[in-house]
Amino acid sequence: MPAPRKYPDELRERSVRLVQQMRREQPAEASRAISTVAKRLGVHSATLRLWVNQAEVDQGTRPGITTPDAARIAELERENRELKRANEILKAASAFFARELDPRLPG
Repeated sequence: MPAPRKYPDELRERSVRLVQQMRREQPAEASRAISTVAKRLGVHSATLRLWVNQAEVDQGTRPGITTPDAARIAELERENRELKRANEILKAASAFFARELDPRLPG
């Protein structure tokens, strides 16, 4: 189960929109957009930078793994772990019953 989020989704979306808007309206100040918005909204600038980078990946303007793809990968990895665990249990049970049913072994 993932950790609870410190910031609400609305704040996250709003702050990313503000950064993108500032970058469009004031290209000369684009490098300071994140720190400016972060201070105004009370968000750490490193956190906001991560949000903006991920939003750019999700929009296709930056290379990387999109949020839905990352969620799907995590889901598949979780399912893979469960299947490996179930397979190990089945192998152990199969070996146990094979020994029990082997007529060559004294029993």
